Amino acid sequence: MNKDRLRIALTGNPNSGKTTIFNQLTGTRQKVGNWPGVTVEKKEGTIRRFGYELQIIDLPGTYSLTPYSIEEIVARNFILDEKPDVVIDIIDASNLERSLYLANQLRELDCRVVFVLNMADVARARGYTINADKLSELLGVPVVFTVGNKGEGLDEMLRVAVSSVESDYAIPEERKVRYSKDIETAIFILREIIDSAIDENFPFHPRWVAVKLIENDTIIKDRIRQLMKPADRDAVLKKAEELSAWVADRFKEAPEIVMTDERYGFIAGIIREVLVTSMQKRVDISRNIDLVLTNRFLGFPIFIFFIWAMFQLTFSLGEYPMEWIEAGVGGLSALLGNVLPEGLFANFLINGVIGGVGAVIVFFPNILILFFCIAIFEDTGYMARAAFLMDRIMHMIGLHGKSFIPMLMGFGCSVPAIMAARSLESRKDRILTILITPFMSCSARLPVYIVLAGTFFAAHAGTVIFLLYLTGILVAILTGLLFRRVFLKGEEAPFVMELPPYRAPMLKNLLIHMWDRAKLFLKKMGGIILVGSIVIWALSSFPREVDYSVDYAARIDQTRQAYAQRIADAGPQEEVRLEEEKRAALQQMEREKNVEQTANSYLGQLGKVISPVFSPIGIDWRGSVALLTGFVAKEVVVSTLGVLYATGGDETGSDGLRNALRASGMTPLAGLSMMLFVLLYLPCVAAVIAIGRETGSHRFTALSVVYTTGVAWLVAFAVYQGGRLLGFAG
Repeated sequence: MNKDRLRIALTGNPNSGKTTIFNQLTGTRQKVGNWPGVTVEKKEGTIRRFGYELQIIDLPGTYSLTPYSIEEIVARNFILDEKPDVVIDIIDASNLERSLYLANQLRELDCRVVFVLNMADVARARGYTINADKLSELLGVPVVFTVGNKGEGLDEMLRVAVSSVESDYAIPEERKVRYSKDIETAIFILREIIDSAIDENFPFHPRWVAVKLIENDTIIKDRIRQLMKPADRDAVLKKAEELSAWVADRFKEAPEIVMTDERYGFIAGIIREVLVTSMQKRVDISRNIDLVLTNRFLGFPIFIFFIWAMFQLTFSLGEYPMEWIEAGVGGLSALLGNVLPEGLFANFLINGVIGGVGAVIVFFPNILILFFCIAIFEDTGYMARAAFLMDRIMHMIGLHGKSFIPMLMGFGCSVPAIMAARSLESRKDRILTILITPFMSCSARLPVYIVLAGTFFAAHAGTVIFLLYLTGILVAILTGLLFRRVFLKGEEAPFVMELPPYRAPMLKNLLIHMWDRAKLFLKKMGGIILVGSIVIWALSSFPREVDYSVDYAARIDQTRQAYAQRIADAGPQEEVRLEEEKRAALQQMEREKNVEQTANSYLGQLGKVISPVFSPIGIDWRGSVALLTGFVAKEVVVSTLGVLYATGGDETGSDGLRNALRASGMTPLAGLSMMLFVLLYLPCVAAVIAIGRETGSHRFTALSVVYTTGVAWLVAFAVYQGGRLLGFAG
């Protein structure tokens, strides 16, 4: 073999530890995209081992290669069409029987395959002993043990995979799945016809094609139509239909059901040969943990506590690195202010670029902490428990707990959360889940909460943010109840939820998952947020000629002269006090000048046009403009506030913005109203596009935009006006 580059495909059931092994192998050397023609995520990475450059492709997790779901189609098509040098099937050693179904389908494809018994430590803890040598002998493929989350056995796995390519082994015919006599007869007859119709360039194994045609595999039928001559094609497909009908009549069942049953019969025989279960009493850790975490009385309060702790940690722990970044942003602004001459360009860099992007980038540590916590929930297996706990509540709106998983993903970003709803079998369930998912507060809204909660509710900011997220869940459930009764009537689809075993998360995998999501936030910094900040700055800075209500230049000169005389006559201690007083007075005048200049700008004129819509909920024209720009991306709300509330003094970062918000006259009640509106109003433009694409309906897309914004305004109005009636300062 001459080539020094091998392609290795990783496949396996969901929750088998496949992606954990991929992350252990590739680390941060990953390229993430989508598979051609679909929005299923594609991950690949390249490493160097055993003298080869190994390209590792992480195929979508799937329970079989029967082409029903998008994931199954993507995985099978890659193996069939791209023909990787070797396929590594990651098998959950603690759930061997279920995992062997996919494994045997891979053997039927006749590709080079290595079986990896992952989570061997979990299997041992459950009292399972697997004879790997016997399993390898019976199946005719190499078998390796690994503990993926600890990195154990991965080098051996790659060594065996490379050796299987170098040795050019083939699966012995006698080791393949054998069906009952009648089915084998049908396969033999059809295979002979296929053999006579193909040449050596035919890309698929003829026995496998015969099996798939008898199972009425529509995709393989389409491939046959493309690859064979018309006469041969017609003969093969006609005979396949006859034999399929004969098998159905013989067994009184559809051929695919009969053959699935026989595969499981083969697997049962394998299990009896290779698996020994210890008879001694053993402790199932996952089951014991679930006795507490999924308890009907304790489970939900514990779930609420975990979510509260996540947001408390996000705010309190993130405060320290926020201060460091703020100091850096402030230092950069001060440096540019000292180096650059006063003028339009300096104003553009300091107030437009740094003031806009800097107002958002300071929240990057909070985003990292949030995604790290979500990664812990996912990697430990608790995410599935959260969905299980919500199952009873979801049934109230005609959904099941599986729908809550896309909703939980919405805490990170609404776009992949909306796309994750395609895993639901029922179209009505998919649409309903998509329509209520935008109420789950995405990470892009978090900077808005941190600014406003930190400004007006500093002592309880983490709890306030937690209550906002809880409000989003409550509104989503109530909306689902309404939509199920009005727009999407029908019975819910039956579903049994899988609860994977608990696993200790590995720091490396947590960091990879966190970074995969957080880097999208950084990309927005240099893209949509930078552009949005520049546009907002331009609209707020022009026209340059403004008729001010007072002569600010003269007032500033007079103030400087007055303080200069007083400072000259003062003693040392009095001089320090007067310098501070002068600085505060000049900053106040600079702030008043900026406010008046912005109020007369193009942006100010736009804000005054739309402000009547928002004034009943306590939001002034600057907040109105910020909310309007939030349709592009929710992070832009903060960058817009950073530009519009630019202090003009030496205050920078979120401290300057918070002081400016207080000085503007915004009250805690108005701040709460604005946070609720941001929580509930229409999602960003990318999420709206995703809703349209996934529902395939302009009507449902328009409903989402109008309904979310209407609910946001009504809730904010009720809170603001209700608070004023109760005597809270408006």
